Amino acid sequence: MDDQEWIGGKHSLLEAMRAGRTINKVWVAEGAQKHLTQPIIAEAKQHGIIVQFVDKRKLDQMAPGLQHQGVVAQVAPYAYVEVEDLLQRAEQRGEPPFLLILDEIEDPHNLGSILRTAECTGVHGVIIPKRRSASITATVSKTSAGAVEYVPVARVTNLAQTMEQLKEAGVWIAGTDVDAKEDMYAAGQVLSGAVAIVIGNENKGMGRLVREKCDVLLKLPMAGRLNSLNASVAAGVIMYEALRRRRAIG
Repeated sequence: MDDQEWIGGKHSLLEAMRAGRTINKVWVAEGAQKHLTQPIIAEAKQHGIIVQFVDKRKLDQMAPGLQHQGVVAQVAPYAYVEVEDLLQRAEQRGEPPFLLILDEIEDPHNLGSILRTAECTGVHGVIIPKRRSASITATVSKTSAGAVEYVPVARVTNLAQTMEQLKEAGVWIAGTDVDAKEDMYAAGQVLSGAVAIVIGNENKGMGRLVREKCDVLLKLPMAGRLNSLNASVAAGVIMYEALRRRRAIG
């Protein structure tokens, strides 16, 4: 993707339009189901976006591999933000920062699912590294069911440095690690205050440097025999635990 990106699917497209994302044009498949296309056409008209009707095969060619449900749009590239913007967002809401740091999450579906849960649990923003990480693509947008338009994502060169920056701003860093001694439910007040939760890579977990920068390491209690949960499921569990604690205090 150079200076253009494609998004497809009713929810992703509606959320992108409602969030004010710059959309150049919308293509709708002829004969696509009305309940999928009508809300898109109405929203596009409201925003003055051109809609063109084309053969479904044309959409398949334009956005190969994308489950587009008969609607595709060409959009300006995803606008990443700065870490400062995430902290500011928390301040504007009068809440202690609640951030996620994703240490080399590679699967775009995992990233999309994590963003979707982040939006549901009130996370102020997500931080990803520029290298060896999934970035915001059409697949991520689709998996996140439009949440990608509402959860700001900062992309940084050096995660360890960013963690230091957050610590200086009074944010505690909680890493998730299967070998941690401390259980998530015994995490004291860490999850209820200003916190950034680190989720490690799907296979390797957190990198050594990132792990060393954590203030506390937490594990998810495991009652079964398997020692690991899918990264997005693990992230969801700990985000909801943080939300529960924050509500108890609020």
